Amino acid sequence: MSQGLPAAGSVLQRSFAAPGNQAQPQPQSPEDDDRKVRRREKNRVAAQRSRKKQTQKADKLHEEYECLEQENTVLRREIGKLTEELKHLSEVLKEHEKICPLLLCPMNFVPVPRLDPVAGCLPR
Repeated sequence: MSQGLPAAGSVLQRSFAAPGNQAQPQPQSPEDDDRKVRRREKNRVAAQRSRKKQTQKADKLHEEYECLEQENTVLRREIGKLTEELKHLSEVLKEHEKICPLLLCPMNFVPVPRLDPVAGCLPR
């Protein structure tokens, strides 16, 4: 052994062990080993359950995402159709305004209260 170096297992080496763990480790009894094995098994089962729960949650979110994407696609198509219908009806209305006898008649510019909306479109 060289001088100046502490021997293996000396006080100096033990002082660098984990804090609060200064005493020599006690030999474990079979009961302690059994308890440790049961605790590890219980922890392993709990971890499996947790991972399974996370996976199920992720699967559910993915399904919800897919449904929302499909709904979004359907709604965008409907918006497109309604936009086209609006354009078409606006053009039809413009064309009708050019020939509408009610709009061309000067008497129609005098405000007359009408209760029946259908009667407002009929000639007098």
